[in-house]
Amino acid sequence: MKKSTRKLARTKPSPDASLRRQLVALLKGGNAHVGLADALADIPSRKRGAYAKGLPHTAWQLLEHLRIAQWDILEFSRNAKYVSPDFPEGYWPKTPSPPSDSAWLKSVKSLRNDLATLIRMVANPKNNLNAAFPWGSGQTLLREALLLADHNAYHVAQLVDLRRALGIWPES
Repeated sequence: MKKSTRKLARTKPSPDASLRRQLVALLKGGNAHVGLADALADIPSRKRGAYAKGLPHTAWQLLEHLRIAQWDILEFSRNAKYVSPDFPEGYWPKTPSPPSDSAWLKSVKSLRNDLATLIRMVANPKNNLNAAFPWGSGQTLLREALLLADHNAYHVAQLVDLRRALGIWPES
């Protein structure tokens, strides 16, 4: 049998492949601080609607705010007809406690799924990170990904502080 002399065509990585990898890592979190999954892990049902002295939000309020804001960023990034909720009231839940354990779990799952969707958008070299969306006022996928990473990191820190104040943060 004769060996083929044809070389396999190599796929050339996109010029922004490194940037995409770094954005994905940033969105996943956990490099320079606690990741979102760890901040939400194992919060007892009885503490999800609890306030801690000196802190303005409950775990439920922070979770729902993260979910709603992330959904807003995701939908704005992919849907020209999307209309954002009224600010600020449309970005926070109406109650300090989740209506049920299943509502908590549904919110966590939605948060995780929507983040995975935005990560896929960022990782896909067919999506131009720097092109302004035809809608909006100059926003780009890069800007929206950085906005989401920044927003999530801020509220993850609040969750960690809340958990420490409530005595439900694991000791290292």
